[in-house]
Amino acid sequence: MASKKGNLSINSENMFPIIKKWLYSDHDIFYREVISNACDAITKLKKMDMMGEYQLPDGFKPRVDVVLNDKDKTIKITDNGIGMTADEVEEYINQVAFSGATDFLNKYKDKANADQIIGHFGLGFYSTFMVSDSVDIDTLSYKGGTAVHWTCDGGSDFEMEDGTKAEVGTTVTLHLSEDCLEFCNEYKAREVIEKYCSFMPYEIYLSRENEEGTETIKASEKLDSDTVIEEVKPEKKEGEDKEPELQYKIKRRPQLLNDIHPLWAKTPKDCTDEEYKEFYRKVFRDYKEPLFWIHLNMDYPFNLKGILYFPKINMEFESIEGTIKLYNNQVFIADNIKEVIPEYLMLLKGVIDCPDLPLNVSRSALQNDGFVKKISEYISKKVAEKLAGLCKTDKENYDKYWDDISPFIKYGCLRDDKFCEKMTDYILFKNLDGKYLTTPEALQINKEAEEEAKKADAVDENGNKVEAEVVDGDNKAVDQKTEGDAAKADDAKDKEPRTIYYVTDEQQQSQYIKMFKAQKMEAFIMNHNIDVPFMEQLERKNEGIRFARIDADLTDTFKSRTSKKAAAELEEKGKDLSEMIKKALKNDKLNVKLEKLKDKKVASMLTVSEESRRMAEMMKMYAMNGMSMGDFGNEGQTLILNANHPLVEYIMEHKDGDNSKMIAEQLYDLARIQNAPLDAEAMTKFIARSNEIMMVLAK
Repeated sequence: MASKKGNLSINSENMFPIIKKWLYSDHDIFYREVISNACDAITKLKKMDMMGEYQLPDGFKPRVDVVLNDKDKTIKITDNGIGMTADEVEEYINQVAFSGATDFLNKYKDKANADQIIGHFGLGFYSTFMVSDSVDIDTLSYKGGTAVHWTCDGGSDFEMEDGTKAEVGTTVTLHLSEDCLEFCNEYKAREVIEKYCSFMPYEIYLSRENEEGTETIKASEKLDSDTVIEEVKPEKKEGEDKEPELQYKIKRRPQLLNDIHPLWAKTPKDCTDEEYKEFYRKVFRDYKEPLFWIHLNMDYPFNLKGILYFPKINMEFESIEGTIKLYNNQVFIADNIKEVIPEYLMLLKGVIDCPDLPLNVSRSALQNDGFVKKISEYISKKVAEKLAGLCKTDKENYDKYWDDISPFIKYGCLRDDKFCEKMTDYILFKNLDGKYLTTPEALQINKEAEEEAKKADAVDENGNKVEAEVVDGDNKAVDQKTEGDAAKADDAKDKEPRTIYYVTDEQQQSQYIKMFKAQKMEAFIMNHNIDVPFMEQLERKNEGIRFARIDADLTDTFKSRTSKKAAAELEEKGKDLSEMIKKALKNDKLNVKLEKLKDKKVASMLTVSEESRRMAEMMKMYAMNGMSMGDFGNEGQTLILNANHPLVEYIMEHKDGDNSKMIAEQLYDLARIQNAPLDAEAMTKFIARSNEIMMVLAK
């Protein structure tokens, strides 16, 4: 072939300067593109062999070699793939943006299977000019003929002539720019290639061209596994009695940088637990074992494989941040692409490989496509199915994992309605004894406890049997009801939302916890930041669920049974006491109630309605941004005084006594402490008053 010079034919939609400078956001991407093209070329050659249009030589071993030369400032990337003729170089290289992969598939789609060709050859190749002053191609086609040498200095001019390459395949030589010499550094090259090409389908080797065997070692010295050796027998010098010790010339072997059979490409039944753990350690550099994993393996309606790991996280010291690596036919694309990976799953660690992804020409972003949404929904569905299956079939381990995985699941419920629907029955609630109950179990547990408490407490405080005229909370049952009316009332009761009680601070709310345990009532620990929005979400989506903190209200379960007459008398006493307490505390807005509690050791309690507490928490967030809360934080508070306690009896009998005001203030602060920490001023007064009370007792 006569030497040829010419101008590159630039597709008007992809002007060369744009391709060179701005098509890729990261300059190191050229390694991925050229090595991907090399793998494409090998795949094409294997297809030609499969279709009988070419016969692979005996002992053929597909491979890609990356050879660095820091003296000459070059990088050579060589494959033993299909190669190119002069016409193909003209078509695929000189006419920029013509996709060789697309053309190949169109030509052979009826003869070959659907095995994927990685990418767009023309555009991928031109990524090399981001780091090079000039680039050479030396190639020999599988069809035979004359080899081709092509060179371009990064402008629109090229030179193409007969080459000297003797073996089928292609070598791309990059003559690096001065500001990009780091890419022919061995450590940098290994880092970038392992980032993008760790799982490409053919072996990739890295070596240094200017390091060939210049050293010698003695036979007794230990050889590194990365070296090859050549025997060197030194000549015997005059006057020496002994034969000189045999020596060896050494040269480092090319280093294999990738695993051509990634774990996700295998079927789950062929993978061991140790293989999953080792893969996790290798890919994510995390030496804490993952809790468990989900192996995705799907061929229809799209091709998707992957492994998602649920990592163990120290919630106190670590942020929840995961990494989902996205691959396209074993070629790394990016981390955490939100269009493919549901947002909440980005908290996990894992790999997803989907050859069907509609990538743009640079493979750095996704094209808008409804297909991508389907992939995301499938991944979400599979995660939900795995978690539900684990809860059903291996509840013991699911319980062990729960504290670590609950933030993932709850966040998923907040972000994905379909995921939430699938997971509602498999949300776990940890009770005060450390036992885990599912949502349906949590809804039933207190219902049974309340019914048992009512049966056990059918006597008043004097031990007399209470007849059907008792004041019975929400039921307000009377003995004249017909059986039909009673049935209707029971039916209505069953349809009412069931309350799940929760605890945010086991120490702060210890008195309420003690009362709950005494009545065999359950409350659940909900102390993570995500719990409040999660509870609100469940309430909105499930009419039968309502959440209330353990100190939000005082149900009849904790009160002594009284006759209607006794209840009326207690109410009248409560009105008088309420006025006295409000006056003593100088707080007209405070709600005060007098109740007879079963636990006679409890003098006072403070309840704050669930709605008021949640609103107050929201207002605090606004206050952090400078918005005034006014007196909002005190809304919804009710001070409960136990008529069965001696201190309350004392202030009822001595409303105008010298010590009654002090006792009232103390009872109020004691109730507040159980609900939330006192502010600085209130705590100072509380301590001073406590000292004053002890002084009175000491007299």
